[in-house]
Order: sequence, then C-alpha cells, then structure tokens
Amino acid sequence: MDVLLVDGYNIIGAWPKLRELKQNDLSAARDLLIEKMAEYKAYSGYRVIIVFDAHLVKGIEKKKKNHKVEVIFTRENETADERIEKLAKELKNVRTQIHVATSDFTEQWVIFGQGALRKSAMELLNDMNVIEKQIKTTLQKKHEKKPSSRIQLSDEMAEIFEKWRRGDR
Repeated sequence: MDVLLVDGYNIIGAWPKLRELKQNDLSAARDLLIEKMAEYKAYSGYRVIIVFDAHLVKGIEKKKKNHKVEVIFTRENETADERIEKLAKELKNVRTQIHVATSDFTEQWVIFGQGALRKSAMELLNDMNVIEKQIKTTLQKKHEKKPSSRIQLSDEMAEIFEKWRRGDR
C-alpha cells in the first residue's frame, strides 16, 4: 500500500491558487486542498493523510475524515513536521511505501532518511494537473461514446418522447 502524507499548510503556501485563496479565506484553501487530495486518492489509490499545524490552538489534536481523506490538526505545540515524521515511522512496514509531500527541504531529508519518498509541492501540483487532465479526457470519451438512444430516432420523434418523459402533452 502507498501512503501520501501531506504537509497541508506547506502545500497551501506553495500552490499559487491555494496561496491566493488563503489570503482571503484560509478555511476555503484547506477545503480545496482536501478536495484535490480526494481526487488524488481516488485516482491513485493511495491512502492520503493531510496534516495541518494547530497554530498554537489550545486543546487536543483533532482527526477527521473528509472525502475519504484523513485530516489531522496537530496537538498544541506540535508541528506538522513532527507529526509527519511520527506517522512515517508508525506506518512504515514491508508492505507500505510512505510518500511525503512538502517543500520544506529539511523535512524532506529527515523523512528520506527514514525510508520515505519525498515529493515537493510542485511535483504534487504537476501530478494533480496530469490527473485532472486524465479525468477530464476520460469523461469526455465516455460522454462521446454514450449513445443518446439505442434506437436511431428522428429529431421530431425524439422531441415527442422527451415531452412524454417530462409529462408535457
């Protein structure tokens, strides 16, 4: 199994669209990142865990699932880097390959030393762009392939059937 650990605020700060959105609405930027990572999960099959710093918020850590993506807000005084390192150690085994998405150079080398693979924010963005293009192409092909009817109908007959379907007479 492949696991992608995402340093949430690092990615938000690195992706232009998310960075711009963050200026006005940090919550919306987080939500958009979660949606993008849900697409990544659905397409790649990876288990995706996004870690956000609690930013000195008092209280215990929070974990939730959103769009089948695991989202963790760290404990008070715990950084996302620390939690990612801990998760990389906990999740690593013979059957699991850990990937960490962050542009924090120091963090990349720390997790690389633990046997995890690193992925910069730009590499993840490029992967997302490719995935989104492939999804769009697949949907277009399915839409083009799908016949509107199994029986060829004249436009006049199709209009009559459509009126019947809607209950218009």
